[in-house]
Amino acid sequence: MVQANNKFTPWGFGKKLLFRFCFLLFTLYIFFNTNGFFPFIDYVSSFYIQPFQQLIPWIGKHILHLPYPITTFTNGSGDTTYDYVIILFIFFLAVVGSLIWSAVDYKRTSYNTLYYWLTVVIRYYVGFTMFAYGFVKVFKLQFPFPSPGRLLEPYGNSSPMGLAWTFIGYSKGYNYFTGFGEIISALLLLFRRTSSLGAILALVVAGNIMAINYCFDVPVKLLSTVLVAMSLFLLLQDRRRMINIFIRNKPAEPVNRHVPKFKKRWLNITMVVFKVLLIAFVLVSNISDAAESLSKYGDDRVKPLFYGIYNVQNFIIKHDTLQPLTTDTLRWRKLYISYAGGAGIKMMNDSTKSYAFNTDTVAKRITMFAYSDTTAKWHFNYSVKGDTALLLTGNWKSFDSVTITLKKYDLKNFMLVNRGFHWVNEFPLNR
Repeated sequence: MVQANNKFTPWGFGKKLLFRFCFLLFTLYIFFNTNGFFPFIDYVSSFYIQPFQQLIPWIGKHILHLPYPITTFTNGSGDTTYDYVIILFIFFLAVVGSLIWSAVDYKRTSYNTLYYWLTVVIRYYVGFTMFAYGFVKVFKLQFPFPSPGRLLEPYGNSSPMGLAWTFIGYSKGYNYFTGFGEIISALLLLFRRTSSLGAILALVVAGNIMAINYCFDVPVKLLSTVLVAMSLFLLLQDRRRMINIFIRNKPAEPVNRHVPKFKKRWLNITMVVFKVLLIAFVLVSNISDAAESLSKYGDDRVKPLFYGIYNVQNFIIKHDTLQPLTTDTLRWRKLYISYAGGAGIKMMNDSTKSYAFNTDTVAKRITMFAYSDTTAKWHFNYSVKGDTALLLTGNWKSFDSVTITLKKYDLKNFMLVNRGFHWVNEFPLNR
């Protein structure tokens, strides 16, 4: 049984209706987009979400009459057609549900206790989401330093999202700045006394994320928008105090918020212990997962054997040396290797294509094949001369005797790599 620690103040009809709508809207969003905000919640949601992956495509086809079927669900993109229809479905349920709730519960004078628990759920949802995004930035996992393939790619050929990933990934300091901003806002949100400050900081941080997502076409627009909306919702209870401080230049009176307490002392102690253990679990999980991922995705991960960019010096088919003509569609211009098991080839006409690139260091043999066709494979024996020369001999396309001589390009020759940081700049270097 929960008791209040302050007097109830009757709410007006508009406030009650708005609260009912927001309660349904946010709780339903969290229900459909758990985002790992609670331990093991993603595992639980994998079971109850399956029926909706049948319902939502049905709604898209028979009610919305979409010109194409919904076959792609939430993945690396959180802005799929499925996600947008989910948002529409949630909005519809929130509108209808709030009207029915108002008709059934019209005698209710206020929702102080339910409002408190809604703010708690939202604070933890935003906070734990900020933890997840913050730690992958602090450990520099989300935005890696530009790879050899990215360094070769012209600005004009990159996607807006790729451009954003490149400029953020270049700077470790900017990753720290934004990552710690997210982590600090999360920590502040998890404690009631600092929740208002946390909501202000979360609004700024989430607003920056939302701006990047919208302006660089990053497909996390829906989640970032909801995080901004949730931060604004948390600040509603302090709106008069903030207006007094920032606009009217008046003192802000202390707020006397409704904080429900259990009558039995042991229940209150249990809640505090549970909160501490939950926060500790989430913190340790995020830190350990990020630390473990450093060896796979971080800038300091172990690079593949031939990591880097190689310029093709000679390309010989049988005994015929192909000249470096830009009209040649067979001769390689560059070979670049950014990650284990993959490589890219830049042709003489500047077109590029990615290939699987598997290296057998014992047999000194390389196997390549296109991701679109794994049946056609090409094999090369390799030999290394010095630190920069690489010789490949084997078969390529329809030719069974190909010899390729390559020379490694020093990545430090790129200005983006060698420029570094300067306190003093007599003139701006903007190239």
